[in-house]
Amino acid sequence: MIKIGFASVLEEERAVKIHLYGQISGLIEGMAELSEILHIELHENGLPVEVVQAPGALQAKLQGGKGIIRYQDKIHFFRALGLFVQHAAEKDQFEVAEEPSFSFNGTMLDVSRNGVLTVPMVKRFIRYMALMGLNGLMMYTEDTFEVEEQPYFGYMRGRYTVEELQECDTYADMLGVEMIPCIQTLGHLAQALKWGYAAGMKDHQDILLVGEPKTYEFIEQMIASAAKTYRTKRIHIGMDEAFQVGLGNYLRKHGYHNRFELMNEHVAKVLEITERYGLKPMIWSDMYFNLLSNDTQGGLYNINADFSEDKMDQIPKGVQFVYWDYGKADEEGYGLMYDKHLKFGSKPIFAGGIHIWNNIVPNYGKTWNISHPALRAAKTKQLDEVLATAWADNGNENNHLTILPGLQLFAEHGYGHEADEESLRDRLRICTGLDLFKPVVALSRMDEAPGVLPENYWMANPSKYLLWQDLLIGLFDKHIEPDTEAVLPDYYEEMAKELGGYRVALDAPFDQLFEMYEKLARVLALKSTMGVQLKRFYDKGQKDELRRLAEKALPELYRRADELRVAHRRMWMQTYKPFGWEVLDIRYGGLLARIRSAEDRVLDYIDGHVDKLEELDAERLLYDQTGVPEAGPLNVNATYQSIVTAGAFV
Repeated sequence: MIKIGFASVLEEERAVKIHLYGQISGLIEGMAELSEILHIELHENGLPVEVVQAPGALQAKLQGGKGIIRYQDKIHFFRALGLFVQHAAEKDQFEVAEEPSFSFNGTMLDVSRNGVLTVPMVKRFIRYMALMGLNGLMMYTEDTFEVEEQPYFGYMRGRYTVEELQECDTYADMLGVEMIPCIQTLGHLAQALKWGYAAGMKDHQDILLVGEPKTYEFIEQMIASAAKTYRTKRIHIGMDEAFQVGLGNYLRKHGYHNRFELMNEHVAKVLEITERYGLKPMIWSDMYFNLLSNDTQGGLYNINADFSEDKMDQIPKGVQFVYWDYGKADEEGYGLMYDKHLKFGSKPIFAGGIHIWNNIVPNYGKTWNISHPALRAAKTKQLDEVLATAWADNGNENNHLTILPGLQLFAEHGYGHEADEESLRDRLRICTGLDLFKPVVALSRMDEAPGVLPENYWMANPSKYLLWQDLLIGLFDKHIEPDTEAVLPDYYEEMAKELGGYRVALDAPFDQLFEMYEKLARVLALKSTMGVQLKRFYDKGQKDELRRLAEKALPELYRRADELRVAHRRMWMQTYKPFGWEVLDIRYGGLLARIRSAEDRVLDYIDGHVDKLEELDAERLLYDQTGVPEAGPLNVNATYQSIVTAGAFV
């Protein structure tokens, strides 16, 4: 039976032979790229599968020893191919049909927060996306792409050359994925504007100066580079979160100007540029919600913003709006915001978030809680386009490979399904060739430690702050209550064992990914409560215990932390260009140096070289006084700079 043949061969990871015939023009090259993941081989004596291109639903069918794949767009063929292989491994006859919910279902990969994905890694993501049925890819590049006229733009930041991005674009097109340039033309440009060439075109350190001719020369250079790089005519020109526009150098130079009008002026001038290059632009929508509300705190998406007809008539025409929301958990709320966006004159593109930012591990509790209602509402409101973002704020400590279960969620919703855990696991196994769902989602538990609310909606990141916080300063030690202290070391030790088990069952690069996380758990098993112990033993005058920590525990912690550094570096080099790793190397170097300093300081005290340790004399206070009181003290989210010191970091 065909079922037995497929199942046994897949289990043994030998290629199943398939003979494709029919309307296969333009598909074979892409098939070859996916054959290793699917464990298939094109062969004239293989299982016959007829390929038919026709409007309507995609279909994968097997009956009487003959297969049929029906598809409309190229991306639908590759998803259907994965479905065919998946079901053929279980049954000797089946019929699966799917109607795509969205015309565009894409991914945005942030490559501007130090981690610039290598070209081979971008291609790896494209292969996974093709089998998932995701047909759009944006590389979020603030300054990490080549602009010929500006040699300092992205200097030493790992920027892509035009040729590198064209190589990715060609590869994506082969697999039915549209690559769309995603740049910034107003805010979020601190790294680009820090160099001397930007003098005279800065409103703030990260916001361009509206109305300045030099500004639009610069923007045109960026847009021209993007236009010659990608085959698509679509372009994302950013413009989000520029809340101080018009209030810096612009204010000093021109005086106060109505900022809604200022935004319109800027958008209109940038649209003139995109029109010259025949491009179809989109922008984030948050600035208009902000500028049309009475919120003076830089807030986002006020549902009561003034979207009167008079205001809408003033907004330049010819641009799509992208509604981003990474925190709402109710379907009705998303629906109301989708309706509000219709005031702009067209359906919004929705951008959700796979929560990997400002963390070392992903947060899938939050991701599931916000993504399901957002995508359900998008289908109910008949939105055409959705996007999964994967930001890398605060140094890209996490690894983008941890977003794959989240991408699978967007894919399954995109083809009409309610995505439960079992179906996501099965689909991700087919789309990656590995059983990744449970291991990757388990990484969330590194931050769901005892004392953190279930599903971690408030985005606590203890695996980050317990790793980086200083042993002697202990800015987060007050957050570790006695009950938590009693269980944290064992919790992380058990996590290390679990992650190590996943590691040995996975192939590269995922085995190295889980080696890194296993070593992180082993560091936390020792370090998470060590600062609390140092303070307690010091306060009680227990010098023997302090000596034990200084002579045994701290050297062991140093060894584990250095092993983590090496494993993290190895994984980084598998995923990203080397530029940007220096930032994490410096963080690890600081961690290691401060472990040594803690040893030295404690031994100096024990041996009588100093009569007190002022760092340990100091009272411990809660780091976060403005969090969610009912959530408990561990439910804190902090950035590296605020974790390591209460002093001036720069």
